[in-house]
Amino acid sequence: MSRGISRVVERRLLRLLHGRDTRTRLREIHGHFIRHSLIHSNQLLSHFISICTSLDKMPYATRVFKQSPNPNILLFNSMIKGYSLCGPFRDSIAIFSDMKKRGIWPDEFTFAPLLKACANLRDLNLGLEVYKEVIVLGYERFGAIRVGVLELYVNCERMADAKRVFDEMSHRDVIVWNLMIRGFCRSGDVEIGLGLFRRMGERSVVSWNTMISCLVQSKRDKDALGLFQEMWDQGFEPDEVTVVMVLPVCARLGEVDIGKWVHSYVESSGLYRDFVSVGNALLDFYSKCGELDLALEIFNHMPRKNVVSWNTMILGMALNGKGDLGLELFEEMTDHYGLSPNDATFVGVLACCVHAGLLQSGRDFFASMATDHHIKPKLEHYGCMVDLLGRSGCVKEAYELIQTMPMKPNAALWGALLSACRTNGDMELAEFAVKELINLETWNSGNYVLLSNIYAETGNWSGVEEVRKLMKENSVDKTVGQSVIE
Repeated sequence: MSRGISRVVERRLLRLLHGRDTRTRLREIHGHFIRHSLIHSNQLLSHFISICTSLDKMPYATRVFKQSPNPNILLFNSMIKGYSLCGPFRDSIAIFSDMKKRGIWPDEFTFAPLLKACANLRDLNLGLEVYKEVIVLGYERFGAIRVGVLELYVNCERMADAKRVFDEMSHRDVIVWNLMIRGFCRSGDVEIGLGLFRRMGERSVVSWNTMISCLVQSKRDKDALGLFQEMWDQGFEPDEVTVVMVLPVCARLGEVDIGKWVHSYVESSGLYRDFVSVGNALLDFYSKCGELDLALEIFNHMPRKNVVSWNTMILGMALNGKGDLGLELFEEMTDHYGLSPNDATFVGVLACCVHAGLLQSGRDFFASMATDHHIKPKLEHYGCMVDLLGRSGCVKEAYELIQTMPMKPNAALWGALLSACRTNGDMELAEFAVKELINLETWNSGNYVLLSNIYAETGNWSGVEEVRKLMKENSVDKTVGQSVIE
């Protein structure tokens, strides 16, 4: 092929690679590479690998890279960057080592993704080894390198070092500010993160999302919702990430009107149509607010559903006392649509059985998890079953189930058994359950009060005295005004 024809083909392939509607046709484009003997073109291959990275197709990129007869620095850099973004992150380091063995010198475009890979691995020592090479080669002044070092320190929770790098930076873009805010919030210094956010000269939607997320994770729902309203007032349009974070906050705070306003916004903005996660968040919001009819209406008209959509609706039915309808949804999901349930599905299904009092159905569903769907029950599933058995008066069976669990029971599970024991008058097993609670929560004075009450109800006054001594030994004071309500 003449050089002129080759260039024409290369330009056509580049247009295909970067075309919005054609970039996903990787196999077809790769076939053109081979047919026109362009597998030697490192520049073209580097574009191909970049597109693989953007489509999260690194295994394909790796196969193409290995077929390259003479990869250069451009191609190695593309692979290092791809692994640093998509993983496996350690493969960035392996490719870098292979590059050096071939006698190819790294440049500034090599080190920025290498540092990102180390940051993603949260491997400070490995990152500092890479940075030593940066300094030896004189690349530490480059902005992308400084951002890489900053991200390394942030991800490794070395915020004092991160702040030193941050303070030395002459230019700080939005990405840098977002990194620092996230780092301080993750390390527990939410107020410092919020202070940085207030100091930002230029913010992006990601900046707002980062700060709102940090407040939510710190259980500061009112502040998070206030920041969301401030975001809107300042002219920033929420994206799907904002919506998925804010709707659960509205549900927890009972802010139904704000949640409905968000619903109206996602309908008009197209987020509801484009992102199934937004529809799922609306289902969860309305279910938790008791607006089951609205949740069902959204569910029935969702343009796309996934297993999370069905799980959310099934659990919503359980929480709103419609367990029978929830089980009908499960049958529709599996039998009519052929969707495979996951472990979260069965949490909802078993919750439906609990709230509808369907003991045998619960037993059957619990057994079918392993036999029919190859799903190992988790603590949540055992908790549902203990609750169901206890409410149905099968206290001994509930206790036997706890004994067979492959994991250690938690306080919620012993609490469910205790409640069932007291309801059914099994004081001996109730005493055992509350002692297990005390072992798990030695600090919780309510557990001691429960045990003392059990002893008092059976006339065991020496036991009451033993509880008082135990509280004293564990330095536990009864909370003033505390009572136990079953």
